[in-house]
Amino acid sequence: MFGRGLKTLSLLTVLLVVGSFALVFFYAPNDADQGFIQKIFYLHVPLAITALVGFVVGGIYGLRHLRSGDRAHDLRSYVSIHMALIFGVGALITGSIWARASWGHWWLWDEPTLVSFLIVFLLYACYQPLRFSIEDPERQARYASVFAIVCGAFVPLNFMAVRMAESLVHPRVLGTTGGSMPGDMRLTFLVAIAGMACLFVTLWKYELASKSATIQLRSLKRRLAGDDGLAPLQRSAAPQQL
Repeated sequence: MFGRGLKTLSLLTVLLVVGSFALVFFYAPNDADQGFIQKIFYLHVPLAITALVGFVVGGIYGLRHLRSGDRAHDLRSYVSIHMALIFGVGALITGSIWARASWGHWWLWDEPTLVSFLIVFLLYACYQPLRFSIEDPERQARYASVFAIVCGAFVPLNFMAVRMAESLVHPRVLGTTGGSMPGDMRLTFLVAIAGMACLFVTLWKYELASKSATIQLRSLKRRLAGDDGLAPLQRSAAPQQL
């Protein structure tokens, strides 16, 4: 179920990612002030946007899980948040490299955009420890969904609060600076966004397919263990051998 269309999606992702890098290096011009280092923008910003959208998607699937009780939605929520955390690490690393080259500092604590993204990232970094601290699968899924919904609602509120901040040290891609972006830079940025979004969805579907296969294998081992007449203790331990 989770693996449908993976081949086509993978090919599209490769084309978009390779195409975006080709545009970055051979089409988009160097920035007049920052020079070549500004091109990390085409990696950093798509990573950050995709991570934030991934967090929100995790909340949406968490809500769907609470409403329907379908554990498949809980799995989708979990994988979405997991992938968004990985993309968030990439955004923080590339952002620090860009800050060092542009501002002379790896980090600026008085810059709202940087600090707010870090707060969101650290908030979601608590998701997995909290989730796996609960042993009962049903309670684990419910509590994880509530966490995903609450934090997912916080992401757009946090974004709007930052947009209203007075500091404009960090580029406003979707606002003042993005509106005046030259055509070649805008095209490169849009292709980079599309490539990063496709990469996220592709990896998300691959992990969903992998975890679904693992769950089915555990279920099959459980049934085989029961058919073989194993003792209850042996049957409970069988799935743990994966």
